[in-house]
Amino acid sequence: MSEIQLAASWLEQLRHEFEQDYMKQLKTFLQHEKAQGKLILPAPSQWFAALNATPFEQVKVVIIGQDPYPTPGHAHGLCFSVQPHVRPLPKSLINIYQELADDLGVHNQSGYLMPWAEQGVLLLNAVLTVEAGNANSHQGKGWERFTDAAIQALNKRDTHCVFVLWGAYAQKKGTLIDRQRHSVISSTHPSPLSAYRGFFGSKPFSQINQALVKHQQSPIEWQLPE
Repeated sequence: MSEIQLAASWLEQLRHEFEQDYMKQLKTFLQHEKAQGKLILPAPSQWFAALNATPFEQVKVVIIGQDPYPTPGHAHGLCFSVQPHVRPLPKSLINIYQELADDLGVHNQSGYLMPWAEQGVLLLNAVLTVEAGNANSHQGKGWERFTDAAIQALNKRDTHCVFVLWGAYAQKKGTLIDRQRHSVISSTHPSPLSAYRGFFGSKPFSQINQALVKHQQSPIEWQLPE
């Protein structure tokens, strides 16, 4: 992964991880998959896109996803986000937008969430790669430990952060968070399998902004440009 560029603010926090055996093993695994002709998503230049889009010191909110969309042309390194041209939107994102509309009256059309990231919303998947057409195929290969390290670094900061944990997979990361210093918002996952069991009606977006304002931080503008 020496060819991968990680923003300086995050590299300062995570440099040690790249020296660990698990990351070397992860690199070997990814090289082997590529050598077998498997398409790995997103492109290598986008593996760390979430961290590069939201510098360490600017993170105000962390939304934790599971792994990238396995459909070629969709994933670009930010959880739940798709590239600007993608239609129709993934079902989980449609449900997120339905809840956003119900919560704050915001109606978004584009699935490209970079404007959220640029405001301090870290859109971090727990696993940063996937084999095309094979969801969850890179779980347990080492990425989880790396993203744990990113969350632990944020947890140690003096600056308040809002962690958003949708679904059991993301909620496992909750054990890394000091809830005396940071806010945690959790519910079921927005996927069609579980959204009706507690995601709809949970009002996460207004809760996030309320927590930010309470800690003298500017709220997020959830409306995306058309």
